[in-house]
Amino acid sequence: MSDQPELLFIDGEWREANDGRRFAVEDPADGSVLARVADAGEVDAADALEAAVAAQAGWAATAPRERGELLRAAYELIIERTDEFARTISLEMGKPLAEAAGEVAYGAEFFRWFAEEAVRIHGRFMSAPDGKSRLLTLKRPVGPCLFVTPWNFPLAMGSRKVGPALAAGCTVVVKPAEQTPLTMLKLADLLREVGVPAGVVNVVPTSDAAGVVSSLMADDRLRKVSFTGSTDVGKILVRQSADNLQRVSMELGGNAPFVVFEDADVDAAVAGAMIAKMRNMGEACTAANRFVVHADVADRFATALAERMGAMTVGRGQDDGVQVGPLIDSDAVDSVTQLVTDAVHDGAKVVTGGTATGGPGHFYPPTVLTDVPAEAQINKVEVFGPVAPITTFTTEEEAVAAANATEYGLVAYAWTQDLARTMRLQESLQAGMIGINTGLVSNPAAPFGGVKASGFGREGGFEGIEEYVDTVYVALPAG
Repeated sequence: MSDQPELLFIDGEWREANDGRRFAVEDPADGSVLARVADAGEVDAADALEAAVAAQAGWAATAPRERGELLRAAYELIIERTDEFARTISLEMGKPLAEAAGEVAYGAEFFRWFAEEAVRIHGRFMSAPDGKSRLLTLKRPVGPCLFVTPWNFPLAMGSRKVGPALAAGCTVVVKPAEQTPLTMLKLADLLREVGVPAGVVNVVPTSDAAGVVSSLMADDRLRKVSFTGSTDVGKILVRQSADNLQRVSMELGGNAPFVVFEDADVDAAVAGAMIAKMRNMGEACTAANRFVVHADVADRFATALAERMGAMTVGRGQDDGVQVGPLIDSDAVDSVTQLVTDAVHDGAKVVTGGTATGGPGHFYPPTVLTDVPAEAQINKVEVFGPVAPITTFTTEEEAVAAANATEYGLVAYAWTQDLARTMRLQESLQAGMIGINTGLVSNPAAPFGGVKASGFGREGGFEGIEEYVDTVYVALPAG
């Protein structure tokens, strides 16, 4: 990967870490080293924030149309370089090239969407109720932001944050996941190329995430933190944000139910399950995690799903015909293996898959389990792998109770042809996003986010840019 940036990107320049350290980025398909990336420390992080602070006033004063045009140019160049970005994503994260190309299209769309939203940040003007004064409100950029992004969607989870921040007039420091920094570095280079000014976007890969992030959050000039990752880490960051009262948005863990009612189109539900479960090898916070299926259609659903999942080709993401790539690392394989083992011990039956493949690489086969007890651990935690555990129900009340029986509330899927039931479900399911008769809810034009332990704040949609602006009220005399 000789054309791939492997340094820190600070104040518009590529540079080594202050202490000269680097860390290895590995290919999850075989464990080989793809690159050795500059390893940021606290000094480098401070330099990145200093650059963002210095650039903030100038970037905020830039005309909204100009900010939007830069984002639009970035969108067009990302699309033009789809193959290049997809290959980088596939190599460092593992997903098949076709799926990586899908991420590129999805990730680029955040720049197009927020290019259009940059010119639509508005306030209001009105008379006070007593008529004696006028009320003016306006929106101002919140200020320098820190983004901590995950490894599973290395482009899209960055663009989903960077796009609205830049549109609103905020400068940013991005700390990408240690496993997948290459895509974000490539994106930073592209933003430099289209003309985003120095200091507006800074990227600091590091093997010391806790130290770097903590040092940045200890600086009161940082005004916003956005994190995508585990609930446990999110709670730590929320506590840390209290010292300087930084604004935070948290897109945290999920445990999505996929509910199939007796009146569902079972074939369509299976097709939707393939999308909701197998996107990104199941390594997605929106992945269907628990399949809650009516007893009348459970056998048919399980058989059809197992046939589809069992026929998928597992292998290196860059190879022709591969549909399922490796998991991110050996810990991921061990975690999935233990969850399946425990479920079987509790009485679950393996319909397909169920055993990790040996040899190099972090592979786990698509797996379907039936007769999974509701209290099994696999129903309580985020699996983050290609495993579909199926439990059954007999009444709508039972199904809703099972769907809501989790601390998480990111997304819920439901399949039914009953309109009245659909209306009830959108009110009774405890999730920030609900997919009715669809296995795909993510859309740059829609607000993405959860409730309960899945976090707060919204990314995407009209709501997404609100995370990056403060509302200011000005009182004016009537005459």
